[in-house]
Amino acid sequence: MTQNIDHSQPPAPGSSGQTERVGKGRTADRSLIHKLSLGQYGIAWGLIGMCIILTFLTPFFLTERNLLNVARQSSINAIIAAGMTIVIISGGIDLSVGSVLALSSCVMAIPLKAGWPLEVCLLLGLGIGALVGLANGVLITKGNLPPFIATLGMMSMARGAALVLLIGTPIAGFNSNFRWIGEGYIGPIPLPVVIAAVVYLILQLVMTQTRLGRYTYSIGGNEEAARLSGVNITVQKDAIYVIGGVCAALAGIILTARLGSAQPIAGVGYELDAIAAAVIGGTSLSGGRGNLIGTIVGALIMGVLRNGLNLLDVSPFWQQFVIGAVIVLAVLADEARKGRGR
Repeated sequence: MTQNIDHSQPPAPGSSGQTERVGKGRTADRSLIHKLSLGQYGIAWGLIGMCIILTFLTPFFLTERNLLNVARQSSINAIIAAGMTIVIISGGIDLSVGSVLALSSCVMAIPLKAGWPLEVCLLLGLGIGALVGLANGVLITKGNLPPFIATLGMMSMARGAALVLLIGTPIAGFNSNFRWIGEGYIGPIPLPVVIAAVVYLILQLVMTQTRLGRYTYSIGGNEEAARLSGVNITVQKDAIYVIGGVCAALAGIILTARLGSAQPIAGVGYELDAIAAAVIGGTSLSGGRGNLIGTIVGALIMGVLRNGLNLLDVSPFWQQFVIGAVIVLAVLADEARKGRGR
């Protein structure tokens, strides 16, 4: 008689089948650890390597004064990039942040120059940022406009409003209390750096400890699945764009205090720097993936790169070329990461 063999049974312990599975499992674990190491620490090593190279190329880079200057300059882009990161994780984009920075600065500067209380003026500037952010969200959720189109239109409208308010001319001559926001120190640390750190701490808690953070990743990963799971897409997206607008307005306040003047043409191109910082930090332009820690490093890379090129007396035209190349390489790296993840 022919013996029936049950092929559905798993191999006996110690057999080659089990050994093969264990081997594959260990290989997969090592591969995962390798990917996580590259994702979390690769850009940090890139920043360190850039600093080492600049230290050898120019004696002025690794000085306390220059490093504090880099940190102060990077803080403005870092704050805008924090809001931009959350927007991109949700699957959107916000091209209006540079114009929102200028508009909020101008709206705040007019009553400040007229002698209104500083706290009221600051709240007014932040409120304008929140209002424009909400308008972006409504255009996207209720108007069914693509984020690119909605925020592109808002970029032009906000810039136009800033120019109309100040008739194209800057306002200067603010008091020392306001100037301290952009020029002051807490101990040895510039105040804008402290403000940026507080912003990141708050938003990191929002993204990791609240429903808004979890829903942001869900919407960016698969909006339809999030909707079917009961997520109120309209409310969540409105909140996300409000955060982006407030971050831009806060950056505008700091920039105005640092420069000592409110300028309707301020912030031109800042949206590109913010997007670059987020993407360099590992945030995927297709949504659903990213983190604020990476964005901090990305903003520092952008700041160190600009500072190093200035110290090396590189032409501003070549600086634009180099920064554009860095953005392209960051997007290519993001595509490569997505390809390995498939």
